Amino acid sequence: MPVVVVESPAKAKTINKYLGDTYTVLASYGHVRDLPSKDGSVDPEHGFEMLWEVAADSRKHVKAIADALKDDPELILATDPDREGEAISWHLKEALGNRKALKKDAKVRRVTFNAITRDAVTKAMAEPREVDMELVEAYLARRALDYLVGFTLSPVLWRKLPGAKSAGRVQSVALRIIVDREMEIEAFRPREYWSVRAMLETPRGQSFEARLVAMGGRRLDRHDLGTAAEAGLAVKAVSSRALAVTGVEAKPATRNPAPPFMTSTLQQEASRKFGMGAKQTMSAAQRLYEAGHITYMRTDGIDMAPEAVHAARDAIAARYGKDYVPSSPRMYKNKAKNAQEAHECIRPTDMSKAPGELRLSEDDQRKLYDLIWKRTIASQMEAARMERTTVTVASRDGEVELRATGQVILFDGFLKVYEEGRDDTGDDEEGRRLPQVSQGDALTLDAGALTAEHARLTESDKDAGILSDTGAVLGQQHFTQPPPRYTEATLVKRMEELGIGRPSTYASIIDTIQARGYVAKDKGRLVAEDKGRLVTAFLVNYFRRYLEYDYTAKLEDELDDVSAGAKHYKDVLDRFWRDFSAAVEETAELRITDVLEKINEVLEPHLFPPREDGGDPRLCPNCGAGRLSMRTARSGGAFIGCSNYPECRYTRPFGPPGVEGDGAADGLGPDGKMLGVDPDSSQPVWLKTGRFGPYVQLGDATDEVPKPPRASLPKGWAVEEMDLERALRLLRLPRRIGEHPEDGAPVEAGIGRYGPYVKHGSIYANLPEVEEVFTIGMNRAVELIAQKAAGRAGRGAAAAPLRELGEHPGEGGPVQVMSGRYGPYVKWGKVNATLPKDLAPEDVTLERAVELVAEKQAKGGGARKGAAKKATAKKAGAKKAGTVKTKTAG
Repeated sequence: MPVVVVESPAKAKTINKYLGDTYTVLASYGHVRDLPSKDGSVDPEHGFEMLWEVAADSRKHVKAIADALKDDPELILATDPDREGEAISWHLKEALGNRKALKKDAKVRRVTFNAITRDAVTKAMAEPREVDMELVEAYLARRALDYLVGFTLSPVLWRKLPGAKSAGRVQSVALRIIVDREMEIEAFRPREYWSVRAMLETPRGQSFEARLVAMGGRRLDRHDLGTAAEAGLAVKAVSSRALAVTGVEAKPATRNPAPPFMTSTLQQEASRKFGMGAKQTMSAAQRLYEAGHITYMRTDGIDMAPEAVHAARDAIAARYGKDYVPSSPRMYKNKAKNAQEAHECIRPTDMSKAPGELRLSEDDQRKLYDLIWKRTIASQMEAARMERTTVTVASRDGEVELRATGQVILFDGFLKVYEEGRDDTGDDEEGRRLPQVSQGDALTLDAGALTAEHARLTESDKDAGILSDTGAVLGQQHFTQPPPRYTEATLVKRMEELGIGRPSTYASIIDTIQARGYVAKDKGRLVAEDKGRLVTAFLVNYFRRYLEYDYTAKLEDELDDVSAGAKHYKDVLDRFWRDFSAAVEETAELRITDVLEKINEVLEPHLFPPREDGGDPRLCPNCGAGRLSMRTARSGGAFIGCSNYPECRYTRPFGPPGVEGDGAADGLGPDGKMLGVDPDSSQPVWLKTGRFGPYVQLGDATDEVPKPPRASLPKGWAVEEMDLERALRLLRLPRRIGEHPEDGAPVEAGIGRYGPYVKHGSIYANLPEVEEVFTIGMNRAVELIAQKAAGRAGRGAAAAPLRELGEHPGEGGPVQVMSGRYGPYVKWGKVNATLPKDLAPEDVTLERAVELVAEKQAKGGGARKGAAKKATAKKAGAKKAGTVKTKTAG
C-alpha cells in the first residue's frame, strides 16, 4: 500500500477515513529535522552550508515511515500547503534518503489540499506534483537568517548587557514596537479639555441630547474649551438662550460586511470577542482544520472558492430568506503579494453546518467555529441599510450651535448574523435614535435631565462637571489619553501593517518575547519589562538598521521573492551576512560601562525628564552630590541608582520618576532600600519587594546563608512609613509573652498566614489588630486562648444521642437514635439508617433499629462487613493490575 505522510495523528485519522484501506497513513509529528542549537550549524564561509539533525523524538517516527516503505516504495507527502509544510516534506524526503529507505524505483510525490474533506483529498491525490524547491529555499533562507541572527547577536547581548537572554530577527522588531509604545505613554502629558451638551425637549415632549459645536460664530474643535472657566461660560451661553431647530438632514447609508477571515484578522477578532491569545487561537484553529471542519488556517488570502460562495448563498437563502442574498456574489481580492501565503480564506468546509449542528467538545473550538461560520456567512450577505440623521440646533442670535446625530437601521442585512468587533470602544453617537423634529421647531431645556449624571461625575472629583441652574446643560471635564498599550490582536495588526512577520509566525513571535521575560501581559495588554527596554535600547543603538521597520519588511519581501523564484536564497543570505557580521565586529571592544552610559544617554529624556524648578534632573535627591544613572541588578532587571554608592544607597524604579505602572509601585529598586543596621547582629536591615509584595530582610544572601531572615509587611503597613525600628519588630517575631499559668508552656504572639495571633501549644487565637501583636499582655492572651479552646471543644464534641437502645444482639456495639441534619436516624458504628417518616424517635425499639441497620447494609450502606469486602477487592484488584502491567512490560 502507498505510504501517505502528514504532520499530525489527528490529520492522519481524518484523511484515513477518506482514503480507506488502500493506503497506509502515518504522521511525522511535525518537523523531523532541525539545526542543532550550537555554533556552526550554518556556515557562511562555505556557501551557507546547513547541518541538519534528526531530533531524538522524531527518529522513531522516521523509522516507522521507513519500515512502511519496505512493503510499498510509493511515498506520498501530504503535509500542509504552505512553506512550513513544503519544508517538512523536503526534510522527510532527505531523512529517508539518508537512511537508504527510498529505493531507486521509489515514487515520491507531493499532494496539497486546502481543506481536509473527501472531495479535496480525492482531487489532490489525483493531481500529485514534485516538492516545490522554491518554497523550500525560502524556508532555508528564513531558517538560516534566524539562526545567524540568534546565534551571533545573543552572545553579544550576554557579554555586554547582563541579564539579557536572546535576540531574534523578527522578535526583536516586534519587541521594539511594544517598547516604542511604552515610551510614547511615558512621554505623554495629558491635556485638559471640556465638552458641553444639553438635554433638549421637542414640542411633542420627546427629549434628545445635543452637543455644543460652535460658539460666538466660531467652530469648536475637540480641545478648544481648555479650562473650567471657558466651559462655564459655554454652559451659561447655552442655558441662557432660546433654541430652535435650524436644520434636519437625513441621508441613506449602507454598510457592507467585512471580508472572511485570514490568519491575522482571525487572531484579532478572537482576541476582541473572547480574549484569546494568538497562540490559543491558532491551536484551536489547527484542531478544527485537522478534523475537517475549516479550511487551512495560515493564510493571507481572503478570496473564497466559487463552490464555497454558492454554498454560502444557498445557506443564507435557506436560513434567512432571499432578501438577505445579494443579487451577485461578493468578490474579495487578496492583498498578499506572496502567492504561497495567499491560500483561500479561513472558512467552514460545509456551509450548511451551523455552529449548533457541529459536535465539538472543546470550548475554544466551539467559540472559534461559531466566529468563522458567522463571519463567512455574513461576508456573502446583503448590506445593511440605514438612515443617518443630523439635527442642527442654534440660538436666534447665532451665538451657540449644537448638533445631534442619530441612526436608524432600515434593513439589518448581514448584521442579523455578525458584527465585527472594534479595538476602539468609545461612545458611538450615531447609534442613537433621534425623535421626529422639523426645521423651525422651538426647543426647550429638559429641566433636571442631567442632574443625576452631574452627581455621578462629581462624586469623586467635585471639579469634573459644571451644571446649569436648570440641570439641563452639562459641561464635562476630560483629559486626553495616552495611546493604549498593544493587545496581542492590535500587535498582530500593527505587524501586518508594517509588513513584519507572516501568518505562520505571528503567534510564535508574541509567545517568544513573553517567554523571554521581555514583555508581560497585564489585563490583556502587553507591557515592556525592564529587560525588554534595555535590550531594545542596546539593539537600536548598536544594530539600528536591523531593528528598522522598513528594513525588516524589505527583507520579508526578498524572502517572498525567493519563494516566487525571483531571487536565489544564497544571494539574499550573502548580502545580509556581509553587513551584519561587520556590525557585530564593531561591538567587540565595547565595555559594559560604555554600553550602560550609552543607554543612559539614549533613554535620558524618558529616565530623567526636566524638573519643574529647572534643576539638574540627574542630581541625586538623597545625597545632593551624586549623579543618577541606570544600573543593572544581578537578576537582570534595571533600576536608577546614585553614583555615590555604597555611601549613598538611593534607588528608584527604572523609568521616569513618579510613573505608575512601572512594575515597582512601592518605589523600591531591585536591590531594595537599606533601613539601617541591627545593633544585635551588626547586619544591614533591608526593605525590599518580591513577587508577594514588600518585605524586610536581615543581612544579605550568601552561599552560607542563602535565605536570610525575612518578614512580609502586614496589611495596612505602608512602605513609606517603614523604618529600622518597625523592621526589627517584624524580624523578631514571634514575640514571647511569657509562660502559661496552668502548664508553664510558652505563650507567643505573631503574624501568620491568616493574620495576627496568640499561640499556646497547638491552639492559635486570632487578634483583631496587627499592633496588638507587639503590646498584648499575658492576661489578655490567656483569656483569648481559653475562649478558643472552649469553642474548639464545642465543635469537636460528639452530638448526644436522643436514645440509647442497647447493644447490637448479633455483633455488639451500641445502637442509638440520633438527631441529624436531615431528620432522626439509627446509628450503629459507621452505619446510619434514616428513620421512616411514620416512625417517631421515641417509638423505635432495638429490634426495629436492627432491622433498619440490616436494610441499610443490604443496600451497600454498611461499613463493618462492607469495609472488609472492599479491602479484599482492592487487594485483588491491585494484584490483577500488577499482573497486566508486568505482562505488557514483558
